[in-house]
Amino acid sequence: MPFPENTPMPDDLPEFDPKEIADLPVEMLAVLQHEIDARLKRDKAAKARLDGALSIRYADRAAEERRAAGKDTGTTRFDDGDFTVVADLPKRVEWDQAQLAAMVERIRASGDDPAQYVDVTIRVPERKYAAWPQAIRAEFEPARTVKTGTLKVEILPQEGDR
Repeated sequence: MPFPENTPMPDDLPEFDPKEIADLPVEMLAVLQHEIDARLKRDKAAKARLDGALSIRYADRAAEERRAAGKDTGTTRFDDGDFTVVADLPKRVEWDQAQLAAMVERIRASGDDPAQYVDVTIRVPERKYAAWPQAIRAEFEPARTVKTGTLKVEILPQEGDR
């Protein structure tokens, strides 16, 4: 179905109120959604390629700068021509949960408060909760709050319209 010349393009959308966009014909919404999704996919691939190239170009230099500063991770700055390159290698620490649980029990057994040393979080995976007998779920229900995420809508052509 051809659209009029004044059909909004993805670049036009920031100028519109969401209500104006919502009032567009479904065909236009479908085209806009498809174009934006394709653009995001293309841009994500381009970003991944550029990030890979920047890593090839600067990873060794950044590692040398961090080594000279006596650190394994973090941010380092150096010049490349008329530009300053800021290279950040974040620290990602993972803790063995079983070992931490044992240490928390040892701290508690010695009479200390584990909260002085660690943050303790108790979680219930939803699939386990759903598998519990009703009597157990009823006990836990007062501690459970259900929140929703953001609505995701996808507009697809009907099977017969392809």
